[in-house]
Amino acid sequence: MTQLDKQYKVKGLSLKNRIVMAPMCQYSVNEKDGVPNDWHFVHYVSRAVGGAGLIIVEMTDVDPDGRITDYDLGLWSDDHVPAYRRIVDEVHRHDAKIGIQIAHAGRKAEDAEPPVAPSAIPVTSESKVPRALTTEEVKQTVKQFQDAAKRAVEAGFDTIEIHGAHGYLIHQFHSPLINKRNDQYGEDLSLFGVEIIQAIKEVIPEDMPLLMRISAMEYMDDGYDLNHSIEIAKKYQEAGVDVFHISSGGEGTPGKRKPANHPGYQLRFARTFRQELNVPIIAVGVLENPKVAEAALGNEDADLIAIGRGMLKDPYWAMHAIEEITGIVVPPKQYERAFPRKK
Repeated sequence: MTQLDKQYKVKGLSLKNRIVMAPMCQYSVNEKDGVPNDWHFVHYVSRAVGGAGLIIVEMTDVDPDGRITDYDLGLWSDDHVPAYRRIVDEVHRHDAKIGIQIAHAGRKAEDAEPPVAPSAIPVTSESKVPRALTTEEVKQTVKQFQDAAKRAVEAGFDTIEIHGAHGYLIHQFHSPLINKRNDQYGEDLSLFGVEIIQAIKEVIPEDMPLLMRISAMEYMDDGYDLNHSIEIAKKYQEAGVDVFHISSGGEGTPGKRKPANHPGYQLRFARTFRQELNVPIIAVGVLENPKVAEAALGNEDADLIAIGRGMLKDPYWAMHAIEEITGIVVPPKQYERAFPRKK
């Protein structure tokens, strides 16, 4: 029994296979207005044509100054909705599902003057020193996430992923070395994320699963380890997260502990989260070899496989991977002559 081509269902989200297109920034907005354009339309729709079961739109920010760069996508205005709906509708025509990753870059917002963060601690000595958010501003940011989620629902997305990884704002709040606040958001490092989860759950359909990406481990010296991220994730799960997307790092310059770069290097994190939380898990990280991806599912390290750079290189990675693993693939009818059925 092969796994990559197997259907999967979580709450009201039914996927035709276990393959997820990981969110990857394109830095391609034309007018710095956060609106997706024809590049984004072709980029995402081509992966739907290529056979992905679930496509997650790149990091999309809830505030203009919450973007990594001014060329990133946004969802802080109702004016953004029609352009996203156009992408969603066309992806659906190709039998794929689509989600969107909503986020705030916090201290990693390169074009913000100044960026904001839990505390006035820069990413590196060369980075801009961020301004610490006031308690009231933190609460306003929670509302921005909620409003962005409302717009995502209006645009027709099938699911929403909260970005709590890679050193962006939610990660910054639950990191002991980055969050040095004296208010309630410093006393409880999970509180900011928990409030965002709860606020989003209030405005999305009951049967829509809520995803969250989290860094299982930090690589800066004295950064948090797997035990810390598991405890934080348990609070996020209790608040309403249905699926975790497990990555690592991104918070700053690696110290003595450095990320690996071999196939499946993050699978041990995914497996631990799956065992400890008993919750569906998306694994990611150098999984573009179809046999490695298939093994990760077969070994029960994860429930879904996210492909990043592999899908940048090959929009049809999903079809090619399923063909390699099963020997049979059902392409769009326009491409059938290139995929002769094997007897």
